[in-house]
Amino acid sequence: MEFWLAVKDNMHCSSLSLLAPAKLPLLPSLRPQKSPNFDSLNNRLISHINVGHLREAITTLDLMAQRGTHPDLPIYSLLLKSCIRSRNFDLGRLVHARLVHSQLELDPVVLNSLISLYSKSRDWKKANSIFENMGNKRNLVSWSAMVSCFANNDMGLEAILTFLDMLQNGFYPNEYCFASVIRACSNAQNIRIGNIIFGSVIKSGYLGSDVCVGCSLIDMFAKGSGELDDAYKVFETMPETDAVTWTLMITRLAQMGCPGEAIDLYVDMLWSGLMPDQFTLSGVISACTKLDSLSLGQQLHSWVIRSGLALGHCVGCCLVDMYAKCAADGSMDDARKVFDRMPNHNVMSWTSIINGYVQSGDGDEEAIKLFVGMMKGHVPPNHFTFSSILKACANLSDLRKGDQVHSMAVKLGLASVNCVGNSLISMYSRSGQVEDARKAFDILYEKNLISYNTIVDAYAKHSDTEEALGLFHEIQDTGFGASAFTFSSLLSGAASICAVGKGEQIHARIIKSGFESNQGICNALVSMYSRCGNIDAAFAVFNEMEDWNVISWTSMITGFAKHGYAAAAVEMFNKMLEAGLKPNEITYIAVLSACSHAGLVAEGWKHFKAMQKKHGIVPRMEHYACMVDLLGRSGSLVEAIEFINSMPFTADELIWRTFLGACRVHGHIELGKHAAKMIIEQNPHDSAAYSLLSNLYASSGLWEEVAKVRKDMKEKFLMKEAGSSWIEVKNKIHKFHVGDTSHPKAREIYDELDKLGSKIKKIGFVPNTDFVLHDVEEEQKEYYLFQHSEKIAVAFGLISTSKSKPIRVFKNLRVCGDCHTAIKYISKATGREIVVRDSNRFHHFKDGTCSCNDYW
Repeated sequence: MEFWLAVKDNMHCSSLSLLAPAKLPLLPSLRPQKSPNFDSLNNRLISHINVGHLREAITTLDLMAQRGTHPDLPIYSLLLKSCIRSRNFDLGRLVHARLVHSQLELDPVVLNSLISLYSKSRDWKKANSIFENMGNKRNLVSWSAMVSCFANNDMGLEAILTFLDMLQNGFYPNEYCFASVIRACSNAQNIRIGNIIFGSVIKSGYLGSDVCVGCSLIDMFAKGSGELDDAYKVFETMPETDAVTWTLMITRLAQMGCPGEAIDLYVDMLWSGLMPDQFTLSGVISACTKLDSLSLGQQLHSWVIRSGLALGHCVGCCLVDMYAKCAADGSMDDARKVFDRMPNHNVMSWTSIINGYVQSGDGDEEAIKLFVGMMKGHVPPNHFTFSSILKACANLSDLRKGDQVHSMAVKLGLASVNCVGNSLISMYSRSGQVEDARKAFDILYEKNLISYNTIVDAYAKHSDTEEALGLFHEIQDTGFGASAFTFSSLLSGAASICAVGKGEQIHARIIKSGFESNQGICNALVSMYSRCGNIDAAFAVFNEMEDWNVISWTSMITGFAKHGYAAAAVEMFNKMLEAGLKPNEITYIAVLSACSHAGLVAEGWKHFKAMQKKHGIVPRMEHYACMVDLLGRSGSLVEAIEFINSMPFTADELIWRTFLGACRVHGHIELGKHAAKMIIEQNPHDSAAYSLLSNLYASSGLWEEVAKVRKDMKEKFLMKEAGSSWIEVKNKIHKFHVGDTSHPKAREIYDELDKLGSKIKKIGFVPNTDFVLHDVEEEQKEYYLFQHSEKIAVAFGLISTSKSKPIRVFKNLRVCGDCHTAIKYISKATGREIVVRDSNRFHHFKDGTCSCNDYW
């Protein structure tokens, strides 16, 4: 006893006395005289109770009260227990009201039944009030009922305290009480106390004599500490086990990452002679789903049919889930057959089939039809249903339906439940509605790490890295601790706006958090540094990785390709093959892109032919576009058009736009007009096609044709994308447009441009006015050239950054030829390394040369 008192004193918790209402005086017993027909009514009352006609029993009770009498306490006790067994708690409350009206002095049996009534109806406050007012009428059943009440209402700490109070009051627990307090310890917070109670159970002998205590201990070890070995030891120690015990052990093994062991135990159960029930089979079918074992699942389905359990909700839902997830071809046919053969459906079966269609990849429309059918059948959806159907709306980009589902979830009070809220955040994010995503996040009752990761990813994908980083700090303040997904999203956000400074800060946080060896994060770091212009840092991260997968190699190959290091990209690809990794479709896009940027025509053809012959990868439209780009850049326009015409499918806008760009570079008017025509046929509102055609005419001096194209664009309300360049300085993005004077340092920038113009002309730079696509005087053309956004950004970088660091400029369009030449001279005149990323690739300027060797 002293030990338990010490445990109680050391527990840091609120006292149960705060929960107890003030004690009320018991009403005196004022027993009225029995009426002449008392026996007749009393017998009728007993008869109704015996056959389960509880409403008729209440009516008889009221009739007795009207005639000035009432049954004895044992009859009330029987009626209360019948209400509890039938879970008709509202009638139980009516019985309690009649008891109060009778003014009988309640005995422990009735009071204990009332505690049980309110406990099972989840009204723990009323149950605790009755218990507190019992005084010396409390017995072991009362204490046990109260421990169970708190345990059943997820109030583990209060259950343990009540258990300790019971010991202090001289009562020793029975098997029912032990089972209840062990249930209260089935979580990480209370498992330490559970281990102490386990010792008492062993000493008491209940482990070997009571199945309920054994089952509670199995659950405590499985759910409280995740120690399945300890749970299994309890299972093995139990001298008597029934189907419930076997089912519990099988289910916990399946749920906690040991599906193979769950199936083995099921086989042992059959050998022991016990027959599985619907719950056993549900657990084993779930284990098959986790093992992706369709054949074993089908065998169990046969067993289910032979056992006559196929139509039950529990087994039916598990079979629907198994067929949906394990079908080799991703088909939902078998899952749908199981669903359709179920005679009636509840929310679980509807949710299972809806979720199956959503996860199948192309069943979102059918999932929505089923959801409508569910609503017509008057089956209210639960939070899992809403979570699945919102994913379907997101996959279909159907925001209108998504809004309707959101409204329905709000009406049912489920919009603020975690899984629903997380799906709402994701749906609005994927639809570009970041503000709505944030509102869905803000109303969540309890945010978990998935909630934070989803909203961080939303901001990161929409280039709001500042807000994403703010939420990252909030994650740390909440104590959740950022996950690998959090860091990957943040790195993706930094890469999307080319903010290498922010990326470096996140990298430092990753090291501090101990994630520097995580493969997924390292892949994201390689991609971030590469996309932000620091290919050396990307390669350093790649080299320090402990293990590489196809994504790691592909990210590095893509990085080298985009930065113009074609030889390094091809060498990296060959090393990947030597390491035994099979390239995927994206890897080949990277290799072909590398060949294109360096003009390696023969090398490109070799890889294009090998991808299907050696690795079984059928070329997609993107691979054909790479080959068109390769041929077009090299000037082989006729070969490129022949290649397009020989494709096994109709060329899309990407192919023709790529070809039109090559015609623009090489000044081929007729082929360019043909390419523009093909694009406009597919998409009459493609402004890029008109712009490229206009530029092609302008570069050839055909100003009348330029005017026609521009007039056509104006009539169709098409706008040419405005050129812009940006640079990150001290973690802030500075963006510039052509002729921009809005920057606070505009005067200093243009002064620097004037100085640069003089410097580079002295060492041989001659402005190429062919790149001015306006019909103006030569002097005016030269003035226009020096107002291009990339030159402004470079000038700002020169006056704002340390001479020891490279200047990194990013541009949304292709860098113009004059700017390319000018920046080469600027790098030589200033001794600075300048990196410019345009819409196609990176250009590394150093000492008057560019990494692209003037081939882009």
